[in-house]
Amino acid sequence: MAGKQVNIQVFNQSETSLPLSQSDYENLTKAVSREEDISFKFIEVVYVDEEEIVNINKEHLDRDYITDIITFRYSDSTDFHHIEGTLYCCAPRIVEQAQEFNETKEQEFKRIFVHGLLHLAGYDDQSDEAKKTMTIKENFFLSGLG
Repeated sequence: MAGKQVNIQVFNQSETSLPLSQSDYENLTKAVSREEDISFKFIEVVYVDEEEIVNINKEHLDRDYITDIITFRYSDSTDFHHIEGTLYCCAPRIVEQAQEFNETKEQEFKRIFVHGLLHLAGYDDQSDEAKKTMTIKENFFLSGLG
């Protein structure tokens, strides 16, 4: 099941240039699919600016602040072999985080994408323990082991 081709569409509505290629998205998605024994059917990645991420955060989550990613899963939460969703990513915030964490832009964009995939796979980061689990998994996929 994990070997099926996934439809990944990337849209950049921000002024920020994106450091990832289509194959970067595909390779990371395949790694998460294989390791988590899930499969994605459709992933839309939309890069927006700070104003738009705040609007999405307010409208859907009743939160009034900038965040790096907001993930929406459209498929049934019990179906892990046809996962569909949209990842709204704040490109300027990701660039800022790369600088804050002394990380390359490419690596931080990959981390945020993997973070979104993990959310689609059912992980959350609402507690310190859950955040730690997600970070360990992100590091695993970003190290090339996934």
